[in-house]
Amino acid sequence: MPPTVTLLSLATATPPNALDQDVALASARALMAHKFGDFERMTAVFANAGILHRQLARPVEWYLAPRDFTERTAVYLEVALDLFVEAAGKALAEAGIGAEEIDTIVTVSSTGIATPSLEARAMARMGFRSDVVRVPVFGLGCAGGVSGLALAAKLTGGAPRSTTLFVTVELCSLALRTATVDKADIVAAALFGDGAAACVLRAGDEGFAVIAGSAETTWPGTLDIMGWQMEPDGLGVVLNRAIPAFARRNLPGAMTQMLTGQGLQIGDVDRFICHPGGAKVVDAMETALGLNQGTLNHEREVLRDHGNMSAPTVLFVLDQVRKGEMPPLAVMTAFGPGFTASTVTLRRAA
Repeated sequence: MPPTVTLLSLATATPPNALDQDVALASARALMAHKFGDFERMTAVFANAGILHRQLARPVEWYLAPRDFTERTAVYLEVALDLFVEAAGKALAEAGIGAEEIDTIVTVSSTGIATPSLEARAMARMGFRSDVVRVPVFGLGCAGGVSGLALAAKLTGGAPRSTTLFVTVELCSLALRTATVDKADIVAAALFGDGAAACVLRAGDEGFAVIAGSAETTWPGTLDIMGWQMEPDGLGVVLNRAIPAFARRNLPGAMTQMLTGQGLQIGDVDRFICHPGGAKVVDAMETALGLNQGTLNHEREVLRDHGNMSAPTVLFVLDQVRKGEMPPLAVMTAFGPGFTASTVTLRRAA
């Protein structure tokens, strides 16, 4: 029987450049209004996003000038690496272990390209062993915090006392596009922020939660709902406005199926920990999961203070939940490109 995998620690990090939502709207108006005739009608998305503040890789002024893919990549390599080191360092400190004790590093990031990947660039700064196993993962998008954690748990469970560092870093702001503007660009300008999160997992040890299972559902014919498209100046966002309606319609059956495979039902779950993709998505998930309106309070708080940071966001929510008290049984869930729903089941450690 494989050893139990526990979460020893969890840490988050954000860049220092704060953006208030009223400044975001003013900046978007200056950049986009003359290129999108219906811009003013779309401005309600800024007020309705449920966001007050976000943190960005660069001060807002940086985004007001055209930036090519080379410039965006340079910022990604600098800021994503700094956030990786900060989040990972705090997670290691909380776990009470050194970087040399890490056997495997799983890095999830879909908002920039780094080859060598981020964990390789961090080795000299953090002191990882030369024989550490590196697993960089690209393309999971907003589901990456959940799918990446599930992958890290599976890799950790292969041997007793195996120790894994899972880090996810996303700089969504680098995908801002203004050469041509469509509705998805305006929604992205109202919604996305930057951040990172890191966890230490260990097989056969004590922590704050046991990873009891995981599952995914990918719906056929849904490749155009969420993702990236390559444009001359880099990665451009694909974001379908039908996501909340899709969640309400399809999540109940998918969640039932994913939990049934673990011998569970939706009613067994004490707390769903959801990726807050946006205010309407949070509302839709409450409806789909049969929750009372307002149940996902930590999701709304994280969205309010950080925006949608893609993959790390759900780990910010988990951090808020565990600072109170971990529920006996929790299920983390997120949507991502594919179109995919991912889950990780957590049981409170004894």
